[in-house]
Amino acid sequence: MRYQLQENCLTIFLPKEIDHHNAEDMRETADSIIKNQHVKYIIFDFDKTDFMDSSGIGVIMGRYRTIHYLGGEIWAVHTNERMKKILTMSGMTNILQIYEEDTL
Repeated sequence: MRYQLQENCLTIFLPKEIDHHNAEDMRETADSIIKNQHVKYIIFDFDKTDFMDSSGIGVIMGRYRTIHYLGGEIWAVHTNERMKKILTMSGMTNILQIYEEDTL
């Protein structure tokens, strides 16, 4: 996983698969960056992601709670049709915006 911080916006470049094997590392790293760098916005970049299970949904939901409490927002970018379907079916589209590449 790769993380990029620009001012108060953290971009998380997600891996090919988001599951219980990498969710805890993603959670810990993101929380540390959010706390230490005063992040208010998170962009989840799904460009390389083909699979996400409930662990991935949990990671996004947890970061949403933290960022929402700080008055910020979360977004998803580069979502393929499969990821859009997972995000929609899980109800994640109620808490995050999905942006197409040319929107940001």
